[in-house]
Amino acid sequence: MPLVPLTTSYWPADPARPVLETTIGGVLRTAAAKAPDRVALIAGARPWTYAELLAEAERAARALRAWFAPGERVAVWAGNCPEWVQLELAAGLAGLTLVTVNPAYQAEELAHVLGHSGARGLFLAEEYRGGSLPAILAQVRDRLPGLRDVFSFGEWDAFCASGDGERLPEVDPASPAQILYTSGTTGRPKAAVLTHRGLTNNARLAAEAIGMRAGEAFVNPMPLFHVAGGGLFTLGVVQTLGTHVLMPRFDPGLALELIEAHRGACIGGVPTMLTALLAHPSRAGRDLSCVRYAMSGGATVPPELVRQVEAAFGVPFVLTFAQTESSCSITVTRVSDSAADRAETLGRPLPQTEVKIADVATGATVPCGTVGEICTRGYLVMDGYLGDPQATAAAIDGDGWLHTGDLGSMDERGYCRIAGRIKEMIIRGGENIYPREIEAVLASHPGVAEAAVVGVADRFWGEEVGAVIRLAGPVPAGAVPAGAVPAGAVPAGGALAEAELAEYCRARLAAYKIPTRWLFTDGFPLTSTGKIRKDVLSAQLGGTRERV
Repeated sequence: MPLVPLTTSYWPADPARPVLETTIGGVLRTAAAKAPDRVALIAGARPWTYAELLAEAERAARALRAWFAPGERVAVWAGNCPEWVQLELAAGLAGLTLVTVNPAYQAEELAHVLGHSGARGLFLAEEYRGGSLPAILAQVRDRLPGLRDVFSFGEWDAFCASGDGERLPEVDPASPAQILYTSGTTGRPKAAVLTHRGLTNNARLAAEAIGMRAGEAFVNPMPLFHVAGGGLFTLGVVQTLGTHVLMPRFDPGLALELIEAHRGACIGGVPTMLTALLAHPSRAGRDLSCVRYAMSGGATVPPELVRQVEAAFGVPFVLTFAQTESSCSITVTRVSDSAADRAETLGRPLPQTEVKIADVATGATVPCGTVGEICTRGYLVMDGYLGDPQATAAAIDGDGWLHTGDLGSMDERGYCRIAGRIKEMIIRGGENIYPREIEAVLASHPGVAEAAVVGVADRFWGEEVGAVIRLAGPVPAGAVPAGAVPAGAVPAGGALAEAELAEYCRARLAAYKIPTRWLFTDGFPLTSTGKIRKDVLSAQLGGTRERV
Protein backbone atom coordinates (compact mmCIF):
# COMPACT_ATOMS: atom_id res chain seq x y z
CA MET A 1 0.00 0.00 0.00
CA PRO A 2 0.43 1.69 -2.45
CA LEU A 3 1.61 -1.11 -4.75
CA VAL A 4 3.14 1.17 -7.39
CA PRO A 5 5.71 3.92 -6.92
CA LEU A 6 4.22 7.29 -6.04
CA THR A 7 4.62 10.21 -8.42
CA THR A 8 3.21 12.86 -6.09
CA SER A 9 3.72 13.21 -2.36
CA TYR A 10 0.37 11.77 -1.30
CA TRP A 11 -0.22 8.61 0.74
CA PRO A 12 -3.87 7.42 0.88
CA ALA A 13 -5.33 5.99 4.09
CA ASP A 14 -4.47 2.29 4.31
CA PRO A 15 -7.67 0.47 5.41
CA ALA A 16 -5.86 -2.77 6.35
CA ARG A 17 -6.44 -2.10 10.05
CA PRO A 18 -9.85 -0.72 11.11
CA VAL A 19 -10.67 2.41 13.08
CA LEU A 20 -12.58 1.09 16.10
CA GLU A 21 -15.30 2.85 18.06
CA THR A 22 -13.29 2.72 21.28
CA THR A 23 -13.01 4.84 24.41
CA ILE A 24 -10.35 5.12 27.11
CA GLY A 25 -12.51 3.30 29.63
CA GLY A 26 -13.58 0.74 27.07
CA VAL A 27 -10.05 -0.35 26.14
CA LEU A 28 -9.25 -0.87 29.83
CA ARG A 29 -12.37 -3.01 30.27
CA THR A 30 -11.43 -5.07 27.21
CA ALA A 31 -7.91 -5.63 28.54
CA ALA A 32 -9.20 -6.65 31.97
CA ALA A 33 -11.58 -9.13 30.35
CA LYS A 34 -8.83 -10.67 28.22
CA ALA A 35 -6.02 -10.77 30.81
CA PRO A 36 -7.38 -10.01 34.30
CA ASP A 37 -4.37 -11.44 36.15
CA ARG A 38 -1.65 -9.94 33.99
CA VAL A 39 0.30 -7.07 35.57
CA ALA A 40 -0.90 -3.84 33.97
CA LEU A 41 0.93 -1.15 35.94
CA ILE A 42 3.99 -1.00 38.16
CA ALA A 43 4.86 2.12 40.15
CA GLY A 44 7.69 1.75 42.62
CA ALA A 45 7.24 -1.58 44.40
CA ARG A 46 3.47 -1.72 43.78
CA PRO A 47 1.99 -3.76 40.90
CA TRP A 48 -1.64 -3.68 39.71
CA THR A 49 -3.16 -6.43 37.58
CA TYR A 50 -5.59 -5.44 34.84
CA ALA A 51 -8.48 -6.54 37.03
CA GLU A 52 -7.19 -4.46 39.95
CA LEU A 53 -6.51 -1.42 37.77
CA LEU A 54 -10.03 -1.57 36.33
CA ALA A 55 -11.54 -1.88 39.81
CA GLU A 56 -9.53 1.14 41.04
CA ALA A 57 -10.42 3.18 37.95
CA GLU A 58 -14.15 2.38 38.21
CA ARG A 59 -14.15 3.26 41.90
CA ALA A 60 -12.52 6.60 41.11
CA ALA A 61 -14.94 7.14 38.20
CA ARG A 62 -17.94 6.76 40.50
CA ALA A 63 -16.43 9.34 42.82
CA LEU A 64 -15.91 11.67 39.89
CA ARG A 65 -19.58 11.28 38.95
CA ALA A 66 -20.57 12.21 42.50
CA TRP A 67 -18.67 15.50 42.24
CA PHE A 68 -18.87 16.44 38.55
CA ALA A 69 -21.49 16.48 35.82
CA PRO A 70 -20.99 14.66 32.49
CA GLY A 71 -18.83 16.65 30.11
CA GLU A 72 -17.24 18.85 32.79
CA ARG A 73 -13.50 19.30 32.75
CA VAL A 74 -11.14 18.24 35.51
CA ALA A 75 -7.45 19.09 35.52
CA VAL A 76 -4.49 17.08 36.76
CA TRP A 77 -1.35 18.85 37.97
CA ALA A 78 1.28 16.42 39.22
CA GLY A 79 4.39 14.53 38.28
CA ASN A 80 4.14 10.91 37.18
CA CYS A 81 2.39 8.79 39.80
CA PRO A 82 -0.06 5.85 39.77
CA GLU A 83 -2.93 8.12 40.84
CA TRP A 84 -2.38 10.16 37.65
CA VAL A 85 -2.86 7.01 35.52
CA GLN A 86 -5.91 5.96 37.53
CA LEU A 87 -7.44 9.43 37.16
CA GLU A 88 -6.87 9.39 33.39
CA LEU A 89 -8.69 6.05 33.12
CA ALA A 90 -11.39 7.09 35.60
CA ALA A 91 -12.15 10.34 33.77
CA GLY A 92 -12.54 8.29 30.59
CA LEU A 93 -14.98 5.94 32.32
CA ALA A 94 -16.94 8.82 33.86
CA GLY A 95 -17.34 10.81 30.65
CA LEU A 96 -15.31 13.77 31.91
CA THR A 97 -12.65 15.64 29.95
CA LEU A 98 -9.18 15.54 31.49
CA VAL A 99 -7.04 18.70 31.26
CA THR A 100 -3.37 17.84 31.63
CA VAL A 101 -1.15 20.47 33.27
CA ASN A 102 2.64 20.57 33.24
CA PRO A 103 3.74 20.16 36.89
CA ALA A 104 6.61 22.58 36.29
CA TYR A 105 4.16 25.44 35.71
CA GLN A 106 4.30 28.43 38.00
CA ALA A 107 1.38 30.56 39.14
CA GLU A 108 0.70 32.61 35.98
CA GLU A 109 1.01 29.58 33.68
CA LEU A 110 -1.28 27.56 35.93
CA ALA A 111 -3.85 30.35 36.06
CA HIS A 112 -3.94 30.55 32.28
CA VAL A 113 -4.52 26.82 31.77
CA LEU A 114 -7.14 26.43 34.50
CA GLY A 115 -8.95 29.61 33.52
CA HIS A 116 -8.83 29.04 29.77
CA SER A 117 -9.93 25.38 29.99
CA GLY A 118 -12.81 26.15 32.34
CA ALA A 119 -11.71 23.34 34.65
CA ARG A 120 -14.24 22.69 37.43
CA GLY A 121 -11.92 20.45 39.40
CA LEU A 122 -8.22 20.09 40.01
CA PHE A 123 -6.25 17.09 41.26
CA LEU A 124 -2.75 18.00 42.36
CA ALA A 125 0.31 16.58 44.05
CA GLU A 126 1.59 18.09 47.27
CA GLU A 127 4.95 18.89 45.73
CA TYR A 128 6.97 18.71 42.53
CA ARG A 129 10.76 18.84 42.55
CA GLY A 130 10.81 20.46 45.95
CA GLY A 131 8.17 23.10 45.24
CA SER A 132 4.77 23.20 46.94
CA LEU A 133 1.99 22.96 44.34
CA PRO A 134 -0.76 24.02 46.81
CA ALA A 135 1.29 27.13 47.61
CA ILE A 136 1.59 27.99 43.93
CA LEU A 137 -2.16 27.48 43.44
CA ALA A 138 -2.89 29.73 46.42
CA GLN A 139 -1.23 32.64 44.60
CA VAL A 140 -3.93 32.62 41.89
CA ARG A 141 -6.86 30.80 43.51
CA ASP A 142 -8.96 33.94 43.82
CA ARG A 143 -8.64 34.53 40.07
CA LEU A 144 -10.26 31.18 39.26
CA PRO A 145 -13.95 31.49 40.16
CA GLY A 146 -14.85 28.57 37.88
CA LEU A 147 -12.58 26.17 39.76
CA ARG A 148 -15.05 24.58 42.15
CA ASP A 149 -13.18 21.70 43.80
CA VAL A 150 -9.53 20.96 44.53
CA PHE A 151 -8.30 17.51 45.61
CA SER A 152 -4.87 16.39 46.75
CA PHE A 153 -3.45 13.11 45.50
CA GLY A 154 -2.30 12.69 49.08
CA GLU A 155 -5.96 12.01 49.91
CA TRP A 156 -6.71 9.95 46.79
CA ASP A 157 -8.13 6.97 48.68
CA ALA A 158 -10.53 9.21 50.59
CA PHE A 159 -11.67 10.81 47.36
CA CYS A 160 -12.26 7.44 45.70
CA ALA A 161 -14.37 6.39 48.69
CA SER A 162 -16.65 9.40 48.18
CA GLY A 163 -18.58 7.85 45.30
CA ASP A 164 -22.21 6.85 45.70
CA GLY A 165 -22.28 3.74 43.52
CA GLU A 166 -23.88 5.58 40.62
CA ARG A 167 -23.90 3.68 37.34
CA LEU A 168 -21.20 4.79 34.91
CA PRO A 169 -22.32 6.20 31.55
CA GLU A 170 -21.97 5.01 28.00
CA VAL A 171 -19.26 7.29 26.63
CA ASP A 172 -19.37 8.50 23.03
CA PRO A 173 -16.09 7.67 21.21
CA ALA A 174 -16.37 11.01 19.39
CA SER A 175 -16.56 13.02 22.62
CA PRO A 176 -13.59 14.98 24.02
CA ALA A 177 -11.36 12.85 26.23
CA GLN A 178 -8.44 15.16 26.96
CA ILE A 179 -7.28 18.73 26.49
CA LEU A 180 -3.52 19.04 26.09
CA TYR A 181 -1.70 22.36 26.01
CA THR A 182 1.00 22.49 23.37
CA SER A 183 4.57 23.29 24.38
CA GLY A 184 5.02 26.06 21.82
CA THR A 185 8.22 28.08 22.01
CA THR A 186 6.49 31.45 21.62
CA GLY A 187 3.29 32.91 23.04
CA ARG A 188 0.61 31.15 25.06
CA PRO A 189 0.26 27.40 24.51
CA LYS A 190 -2.82 26.36 22.52
CA ALA A 191 -5.28 23.80 23.88
CA ALA A 192 -5.71 20.78 21.58
CA VAL A 193 -8.99 18.91 22.14
CA LEU A 194 -8.48 15.18 21.57
CA THR A 195 -11.24 12.58 21.35
CA HIS A 196 -11.55 9.07 22.75
CA ARG A 197 -11.59 7.63 19.22
CA GLY A 198 -8.50 9.57 18.17
CA LEU A 199 -6.40 8.79 21.24
CA THR A 200 -7.26 5.10 21.55
CA ASN A 201 -7.00 4.20 17.87
CA ASN A 202 -3.79 6.13 17.36
CA ALA A 203 -2.21 4.45 20.39
CA ARG A 204 -3.29 1.00 19.18
CA LEU A 205 -2.17 1.43 15.57
CA ALA A 206 1.15 2.96 16.60
CA ALA A 207 1.78 0.23 19.18
CA GLU A 208 1.16 -2.42 16.53
CA ALA A 209 3.48 -0.72 14.04
CA ILE A 210 6.18 -0.27 16.67
CA GLY A 211 5.93 -3.95 17.59
CA MET A 212 4.74 -3.84 21.22
CA ARG A 213 3.84 -7.33 22.44
CA ALA A 214 1.47 -8.80 25.00
CA GLY A 215 3.12 -9.47 28.35
CA GLU A 216 6.15 -7.28 27.70
CA ALA A 217 7.14 -4.50 30.07
CA PHE A 218 7.47 -0.96 28.78
CA VAL A 219 9.38 1.51 30.95
CA ASN A 220 7.71 4.88 30.32
CA PRO A 221 10.26 7.73 30.51
CA MET A 222 7.87 10.46 29.35
CA PRO A 223 5.76 12.83 31.47
CA LEU A 224 2.13 11.76 31.60
CA PHE A 225 0.88 15.23 30.68
CA HIS A 226 2.55 14.73 27.27
CA VAL A 227 0.60 13.01 24.47
CA ALA A 228 3.25 10.29 24.22
CA GLY A 229 3.38 9.59 27.97
CA GLY A 230 -0.36 9.56 28.64
CA GLY A 231 -1.40 8.51 25.14
CA LEU A 232 0.82 6.07 23.27
CA PHE A 233 2.83 4.79 26.24
CA THR A 234 -0.26 4.35 28.44
CA LEU A 235 -3.14 3.51 26.08
CA GLY A 236 -0.92 1.67 23.61
CA VAL A 237 0.43 -0.61 26.34
CA VAL A 238 -3.12 -1.30 27.60
CA GLN A 239 -4.29 -2.31 24.14
CA THR A 240 -1.34 -4.65 23.59
CA LEU A 241 -1.83 -6.16 27.07
CA GLY A 242 1.62 -5.10 28.18
CA THR A 243 2.96 -3.94 31.54
CA HIS A 244 3.36 -0.18 32.03
CA VAL A 245 6.36 0.55 34.27
CA LEU A 246 5.94 4.15 35.39
CA MET A 247 8.96 6.32 36.12
CA PRO A 248 8.32 9.17 38.59
CA ARG A 249 10.57 11.33 36.41
CA PHE A 250 13.24 10.69 33.82
CA ASP A 251 16.60 9.75 35.25
CA PRO A 252 18.99 7.78 33.00
CA GLY A 253 20.35 5.62 35.80
CA LEU A 254 16.85 4.78 37.06
CA ALA A 255 15.64 4.05 33.52
CA LEU A 256 18.43 1.53 32.99
CA GLU A 257 17.76 0.01 36.41
CA LEU A 258 14.05 -0.42 35.71
CA ILE A 259 14.60 -1.86 32.25
CA GLU A 260 16.94 -4.47 33.69
CA ALA A 261 14.73 -5.25 36.72
CA HIS A 262 11.46 -5.57 34.78
CA ARG A 263 12.96 -6.95 31.56
CA GLY A 264 11.76 -3.98 29.54
CA ALA A 265 11.51 -4.45 25.80
CA CYS A 266 12.34 -0.87 24.83
CA ILE A 267 14.98 1.80 25.32
CA GLY A 268 13.10 5.01 24.68
CA GLY A 269 12.67 8.74 25.09
CA VAL A 270 13.23 12.04 23.33
CA PRO A 271 16.75 12.60 21.90
CA THR A 272 18.06 14.31 25.03
CA MET A 273 17.01 11.26 27.07
CA LEU A 274 18.70 8.83 24.65
CA THR A 275 21.89 10.87 24.76
CA ALA A 276 21.84 10.67 28.57
CA LEU A 277 21.27 6.89 28.45
CA LEU A 278 24.21 6.42 26.10
CA ALA A 279 26.50 8.42 28.36
CA HIS A 280 25.44 6.94 31.70
CA PRO A 281 28.27 5.07 33.47
CA SER A 282 26.04 2.21 34.65
CA ARG A 283 24.97 1.20 31.12
CA ALA A 284 27.88 -1.14 30.47
CA GLY A 285 27.21 -3.13 33.65
CA ARG A 286 23.49 -3.66 33.07
CA ASP A 287 21.94 -6.81 31.62
CA LEU A 288 19.88 -5.29 28.83
CA SER A 289 19.48 -8.45 26.75
CA CYS A 290 15.70 -8.03 27.18
CA VAL A 291 15.64 -4.93 24.98
CA ARG A 292 14.25 -5.60 21.48
CA TYR A 293 14.10 -2.08 20.08
CA ALA A 294 14.88 1.56 20.78
CA MET A 295 12.40 4.34 20.20
CA SER A 296 12.12 8.10 19.94
CA GLY A 297 9.95 10.83 18.48
CA GLY A 298 8.40 14.20 19.18
CA ALA A 299 11.61 16.04 18.31
CA THR A 300 14.13 15.90 15.50
CA VAL A 301 16.29 12.80 15.89
CA PRO A 302 19.70 13.13 14.21
CA PRO A 303 20.63 10.12 12.01
CA GLU A 304 23.93 9.86 13.85
CA LEU A 305 22.10 9.42 17.17
CA VAL A 306 20.00 6.62 15.67
CA ARG A 307 23.17 4.83 14.55
CA GLN A 308 24.87 5.35 17.91
CA VAL A 309 21.90 3.91 19.81
CA GLU A 310 21.63 0.92 17.49
CA ALA A 311 25.34 0.22 17.84
CA ALA A 312 25.38 0.66 21.63
CA PHE A 313 22.34 -1.49 22.39
CA GLY A 314 22.41 -3.85 19.41
CA VAL A 315 18.74 -3.34 18.52
CA PRO A 316 16.81 -1.61 15.71
CA PHE A 317 15.59 1.93 16.21
CA VAL A 318 11.93 2.90 15.77
CA LEU A 319 11.11 6.55 15.18
CA THR A 320 7.65 8.10 15.24
CA PHE A 321 6.79 11.47 13.76
CA ALA A 322 4.18 12.81 16.16
CA GLN A 323 2.20 15.87 17.16
CA THR A 324 -0.19 16.64 19.97
CA GLU A 325 -2.76 17.82 17.42
CA SER A 326 -2.71 14.41 15.68
CA SER A 327 -3.37 12.38 18.85
CA CYS A 328 0.35 11.49 18.70
CA SER A 329 1.81 9.43 15.84
CA ILE A 330 1.51 10.15 12.11
CA THR A 331 4.34 8.10 10.64
CA VAL A 332 6.52 5.32 12.08
CA THR A 333 9.64 3.47 11.00
CA ARG A 334 9.42 -0.28 11.48
CA VAL A 335 12.06 -2.65 12.85
CA SER A 336 11.96 -4.39 9.44
CA ASP A 337 13.00 -1.20 7.62
CA SER A 338 16.54 -0.92 6.30
CA ALA A 339 19.19 0.64 8.52
CA ALA A 340 19.30 3.68 6.22
CA ASP A 341 15.52 4.20 6.40
CA ARG A 342 15.51 3.80 10.18
CA ALA A 343 18.20 6.47 10.55
CA GLU A 344 17.32 8.92 7.81
CA THR A 345 13.53 8.87 7.42
CA LEU A 346 10.36 9.25 9.47
CA GLY A 347 9.01 5.98 8.09
CA ARG A 348 5.62 5.58 6.43
CA PRO A 349 2.18 6.70 7.61
CA LEU A 350 0.22 4.57 10.04
CA PRO A 351 -2.85 2.70 8.80
CA GLN A 352 -5.97 4.86 8.30
CA THR A 353 -3.76 7.95 8.03
CA GLU A 354 -3.62 10.15 4.94
CA VAL A 355 -0.45 12.17 4.48
CA LYS A 356 0.54 14.66 1.82
CA ILE A 357 3.34 17.16 1.31
CA ALA A 358 1.88 20.53 0.32
CA ASP A 359 3.46 23.53 -1.31
CA VAL A 360 3.72 26.14 1.45
CA ALA A 361 2.53 28.96 -0.82
CA THR A 362 -0.18 27.27 -2.90
CA GLY A 363 -1.24 24.23 -0.89
CA ALA A 364 -0.85 21.98 -3.93
CA THR A 365 0.56 18.48 -3.47
CA VAL A 366 4.20 18.53 -4.53
CA PRO A 367 6.14 15.92 -6.56
CA CYS A 368 7.99 13.21 -4.69
CA GLY A 369 11.25 14.38 -3.18
CA THR A 370 10.15 18.02 -2.99
CA VAL A 371 10.11 19.82 0.36
CA GLY A 372 6.77 21.20 1.52
CA GLU A 373 4.52 21.17 4.57
CA ILE A 374 3.60 17.79 6.05
CA CYS A 375 -0.20 17.50 6.30
CA THR A 376 -2.36 14.67 7.62
CA ARG A 377 -6.04 13.80 7.60
CA GLY A 378 -8.22 11.19 9.28
CA TYR A 379 -9.59 9.97 12.60
CA LEU A 380 -6.42 11.13 14.42
CA VAL A 381 -6.88 14.89 13.85
CA MET A 382 -7.90 16.91 16.91
CA ASP A 383 -11.36 18.45 17.20
CA GLY A 384 -9.65 21.85 17.26
CA TYR A 385 -8.08 24.35 19.63
CA LEU A 386 -10.35 25.08 22.57
CA GLY A 387 -11.92 28.54 22.33
CA ASP A 388 -9.76 29.56 19.38
CA PRO A 389 -11.60 29.21 16.06
CA GLN A 390 -9.04 31.37 14.26
CA ALA A 391 -6.12 29.14 15.26
CA THR A 392 -8.21 26.04 14.49
CA ALA A 393 -8.99 27.30 10.98
CA ALA A 394 -5.30 28.06 10.43
CA ALA A 395 -4.35 24.52 11.48
CA ILE A 396 -7.17 22.48 9.87
CA ASP A 397 -8.24 23.53 6.38
CA GLY A 398 -11.67 23.22 4.81
CA ASP A 399 -10.89 19.74 3.48
CA GLY A 400 -9.96 18.43 6.92
CA TRP A 401 -6.18 18.46 6.46
CA LEU A 402 -4.15 19.19 9.58
CA HIS A 403 -1.22 21.42 8.64
CA THR A 404 1.55 20.32 10.98
CA GLY A 405 3.84 23.30 10.48
CA ASP A 406 6.67 20.86 9.75
CA LEU A 407 8.61 20.88 6.51
CA GLY A 408 9.39 17.54 4.94
CA SER A 409 9.36 15.40 1.82
CA MET A 410 8.01 12.02 0.72
CA ASP A 411 9.78 9.60 -1.62
CA GLU A 412 8.14 7.31 -4.18
CA ARG A 413 7.79 4.55 -1.54
CA GLY A 414 5.90 6.78 0.91
CA TYR A 415 8.84 7.23 3.31
CA CYS A 416 8.90 10.74 4.73
CA ARG A 417 11.81 12.95 5.76
CA ILE A 418 11.86 16.01 8.00
CA ALA A 419 13.40 19.33 6.99
CA GLY A 420 12.42 21.42 10.02
CA ARG A 421 9.63 23.72 11.12
CA ILE A 422 8.20 26.24 8.67
CA LYS A 423 8.85 28.98 11.20
CA GLU A 424 12.45 27.79 11.52
CA MET A 425 13.17 27.81 7.78
CA ILE A 426 15.99 30.26 7.05
CA ILE A 427 15.66 32.54 4.04
CA ARG A 428 19.09 33.91 3.15
CA GLY A 429 19.19 36.20 0.14
CA GLY A 430 16.08 34.52 -1.29
CA GLU A 431 17.41 30.96 -0.77
CA ASN A 432 15.39 28.59 1.41
CA ILE A 433 17.64 26.80 3.91
CA TYR A 434 16.40 23.89 6.02
CA PRO A 435 18.12 23.63 9.43
CA ARG A 436 17.67 19.86 9.64
CA GLU A 437 20.06 19.28 6.72
CA ILE A 438 22.83 21.34 8.31
CA GLU A 439 22.21 19.85 11.77
CA ALA A 440 22.65 16.35 10.34
CA VAL A 441 26.02 17.31 8.81
CA LEU A 442 27.25 18.92 12.02
CA ALA A 443 26.08 15.98 14.16
CA SER A 444 28.03 13.58 11.95
CA HIS A 445 31.31 15.23 13.03
CA PRO A 446 32.90 13.02 15.71
CA GLY A 447 33.63 16.04 17.89
CA VAL A 448 29.99 17.20 18.00
CA ALA A 449 27.58 15.75 20.54
CA GLU A 450 24.58 17.87 19.57
CA ALA A 451 23.85 20.71 17.13
CA ALA A 452 21.02 23.18 16.55
CA VAL A 453 20.82 25.48 13.54
CA VAL A 454 18.79 28.70 13.57
CA GLY A 455 18.28 31.82 11.52
CA VAL A 456 19.85 35.04 12.73
CA ALA A 457 18.65 38.43 11.50
CA ASP A 458 21.07 40.12 9.11
CA ARG A 459 20.69 43.55 7.45
CA PHE A 460 22.17 42.48 4.12
CA TRP A 461 21.04 38.86 3.66
CA GLY A 462 17.83 39.07 5.66
CA GLU A 463 18.96 36.05 7.67
CA GLU A 464 22.24 34.28 8.24
CA VAL A 465 22.82 30.70 9.36
CA GLY A 466 23.76 30.28 13.01
CA ALA A 467 24.88 27.07 14.69
CA VAL A 468 24.83 26.22 18.38
CA ILE A 469 27.12 23.34 19.25
CA ARG A 470 27.50 21.05 22.23
CA LEU A 471 30.84 19.36 21.78
CA ALA A 472 31.68 15.79 22.61
CA GLY A 473 34.84 17.23 24.19
CA PRO A 474 35.81 20.57 25.73
CA VAL A 475 34.79 23.93 24.26
CA PRO A 476 37.55 25.96 22.53
CA ALA A 477 38.92 28.88 24.51
CA GLY A 478 37.62 32.21 23.24
CA ALA A 479 34.94 30.61 21.05
CA VAL A 480 32.08 32.06 23.07
CA PRO A 481 31.66 35.84 23.13
CA ALA A 482 30.71 37.47 26.40
CA GLY A 483 27.03 37.11 27.19
CA ALA A 484 26.42 34.49 24.48
CA VAL A 485 26.29 31.43 26.71
CA PRO A 486 22.88 30.32 28.01
CA ALA A 487 22.38 30.53 31.76
CA GLY A 488 23.98 27.58 33.46
CA ALA A 489 26.11 26.63 30.45
CA VAL A 490 29.79 27.14 31.20
CA PRO A 491 32.35 26.53 28.45
CA ALA A 492 35.12 24.15 29.41
CA GLY A 493 37.94 25.26 27.08
CA GLY A 494 39.30 22.86 24.44
CA ALA A 495 40.31 21.83 20.97
CA LEU A 496 37.64 21.88 18.26
CA ALA A 497 37.31 25.35 16.72
CA GLU A 498 34.52 26.81 14.62
CA ALA A 499 36.86 27.12 11.62
CA GLU A 500 37.23 23.36 11.53
CA LEU A 501 33.45 22.88 11.68
CA ALA A 502 32.93 25.45 8.95
CA GLU A 503 35.44 23.62 6.76
CA TYR A 504 33.71 20.31 7.54
CA CYS A 505 30.42 21.82 6.36
CA ARG A 506 32.06 23.36 3.28
CA ALA A 507 32.97 19.91 1.99
CA ARG A 508 29.38 18.70 2.37
CA LEU A 509 27.09 21.69 1.80
CA ALA A 510 26.58 24.54 -0.63
CA ALA A 511 28.39 27.69 0.48
CA TYR A 512 25.23 29.61 1.37
CA LYS A 513 24.25 26.93 3.90
CA ILE A 514 27.47 27.10 5.92
CA PRO A 515 26.97 28.68 9.36
CA THR A 516 28.59 32.06 9.80
CA ARG A 517 27.66 32.57 13.44
CA TRP A 518 28.64 30.09 16.11
CA LEU A 519 27.88 29.50 19.75
CA PHE A 520 29.37 26.73 21.88
CA THR A 521 27.46 25.56 24.93
CA ASP A 522 27.30 22.85 27.55
CA GLY A 523 23.50 22.67 27.40
CA PHE A 524 20.47 23.76 25.41
CA PRO A 525 17.37 25.59 26.64
CA LEU A 526 14.53 23.07 26.36
CA THR A 527 10.75 23.02 26.40
CA SER A 528 9.02 20.83 28.99
CA THR A 529 8.92 18.00 26.46
CA GLY A 530 12.60 18.10 25.59
CA LYS A 531 12.51 20.20 22.40
CA ILE A 532 15.25 22.78 21.89
CA ARG A 533 14.09 26.38 22.30
CA LYS A 534 15.38 27.70 18.99
CA ASP A 535 13.82 31.10 19.56
CA VAL A 536 16.10 31.51 22.59
CA LEU A 537 19.15 30.37 20.63
CA SER A 538 18.41 32.74 17.76
CA ALA A 539 18.18 35.66 20.18
CA GLN A 540 21.48 34.66 21.81
CA LEU A 541 23.24 34.35 18.46
CA GLY A 542 21.91 37.73 17.40
CA GLY A 543 24.35 39.31 19.82
CA THR A 544 27.43 37.44 18.60
CA ARG A 545 29.98 38.70 16.11
CA GLU A 546 29.97 37.34 12.57
CA ARG A 547 32.63 34.81 11.57
CA VAL A 548 33.78 33.12 8.39
